[in-house]
Amino acid sequence: MIEIELLDHVISFDPATTLGPGMFVALVFALLSGYPVAFCLGGIAVIFALLGMALGVIDPLFVTALPQRILGIMANFTLLAIPAFVFMGAMLETSGIAERLLESMGRLLGKLRGGLALAVVLVGSLLAATTGVVAATVTTMGLISLPAMLRAGYDRSLATGVIAASGTLGQIIPPSIVLVVLGDQLGVSVGDLFLGSLIPGVLMAGAFATYVLVISHLKPHLAPQLNPAELIPMQPGQLLRVIIPPLGLILLVLGSIFFGIATPTEAGVLGATGAMALAALNGGFSRSSLSKVCDETLRTTAMVMAILLGSTAFSLVFRGVGGDQLIADLLLNLPGGKVGFMAVSMLTIFGLGFFIDFFEIAFIAVPLLLPAAREILGPEALIWLGVVIGANLQTSFLTPPFGFALFYLRGVAPKTITTQEIYKGALPFVGLQIAVLVLIIAAPPLVDWLPNLAAS
Repeated sequence: MIEIELLDHVISFDPATTLGPGMFVALVFALLSGYPVAFCLGGIAVIFALLGMALGVIDPLFVTALPQRILGIMANFTLLAIPAFVFMGAMLETSGIAERLLESMGRLLGKLRGGLALAVVLVGSLLAATTGVVAATVTTMGLISLPAMLRAGYDRSLATGVIAASGTLGQIIPPSIVLVVLGDQLGVSVGDLFLGSLIPGVLMAGAFATYVLVISHLKPHLAPQLNPAELIPMQPGQLLRVIIPPLGLILLVLGSIFFGIATPTEAGVLGATGAMALAALNGGFSRSSLSKVCDETLRTTAMVMAILLGSTAFSLVFRGVGGDQLIADLLLNLPGGKVGFMAVSMLTIFGLGFFIDFFEIAFIAVPLLLPAAREILGPEALIWLGVVIGANLQTSFLTPPFGFALFYLRGVAPKTITTQEIYKGALPFVGLQIAVLVLIIAAPPLVDWLPNLAAS
């Protein structure tokens, strides 16, 4: 117990029980300041490590474990999948394959009411599977498809809503770097996470497509069919040449993981190599495109690893001051058991998704929830929990007024489209995502069936 005299008042506190909450509060204010997350985490870790050692809460030998943790990150084979999948998605995007795919699907489905919007959902699902990054998918879809939908007379809210919603599918449709990071943080197989997220991802995309078809038939003026005279006929062979290569690459990557032929890291390298081959076959591979893709891959990987190193230092010091035990005790003593734990943890993650990116949430919040999750839900439920977290964040990134996907779309949308129209368009898709999220929470077999089938 430490006593401090201040203005004739004696303030006493126990550093063993106050440093943990103080560290958490300091992190919240640091994140709200807008300072880079990696430096916030590392800086707070250094400050509270020094305070803890000065106050006798942390043994100096405890802090020496940090270099070993960093070496463990450097030797983590699973994390090598991150640059591989980022490279694959960036190469497919830069080479123009995504643009040709959307154009072809638009020509194929344009005769239908809502055909362009349906093409956006289908192509968005494929792009999400290749990039796994909300910003990349939403920006690409916004630049390519939004002008075409507006020229066709689509309602602005519907057009922006379907683009933003389709862009968020990368959180849950495999192969996704989001699931790679979650698998590493939860200590579960990334391949099992890919399998577990397959059915929820298809349900999400199916819900979006169904909504587009229903609304375009109930209110045809919102999503008119294209004038047949404006559609250039497309031969089946042309369509297959555009669709089969990227779809085949995704199936090859996922199949090699699902059938145990390759680890996620090896499959990621296979996907990156295949993406370069497809780019070369389509005439989109050049020195400048390779340089651009490598630059994007290095930037994304460096950002992820910097946050991971900062969060490693933060979590070590947070454990040293007893913060992780305080969080675990709080979650374990919540009323309602599993229901109470899921409600509090999912609402917290949903709220965090308004302010910080997925990687920060995965590296900060997930490790804090993990001890209580193991005890309350059981180790066998961690794959289900990982998929639920991914779907939860997908919903958060689309929800007005703070959803990241909406800000990314606002950045590439014409100035004639108002922010209110973007918000209005997103709301129906938020409702669909919440419905699917509730469904997979209430019915864990939707997630567990494929991993259990593969294991048997």
